[in-house]
Amino acid sequence: MHTWESWAVCLAGPAALFGRGRSVWLAFTGGKSAATGLGVLLGLAWPVGFGAAVIWGLTLAVFRIVSLSSMLAALTAIALVFGLEQPLPYRLLVVAGGIYVVLRHRANIQRLLAGTEPRLGHSSPKS
Repeated sequence: MHTWESWAVCLAGPAALFGRGRSVWLAFTGGKSAATGLGVLLGLAWPVGFGAAVIWGLTLAVFRIVSLSSMLAALTAIALVFGLEQPLPYRLLVVAGGIYVVLRHRANIQRLLAGTEPRLGHSSPKS
């Protein structure tokens, strides 16, 4: 793929992430963009997406915390995009997208630090 094509392809990634996280139809609210980010990764650089998905699944299996799994997958994607020698536009997109996903989890980070983040399959602990 030519360099200009790599840059053009990367325009769709932020649009998908921000569209999911700040939907016009939901008064600029929405999800945390982790699953959307995985979809972008799988389309852009499938080895990076696959690696992030594996880390997500392993983290969920061990800790049973979806938010922790999502954030670790986003950080893993950042490491993998550099380790697997992807083009510069892909690297920039993955770094920006990974940071965006982690920032969307600010409330979850506070609950993780407080020990009140819910675990999959368990009732939510009292705040």
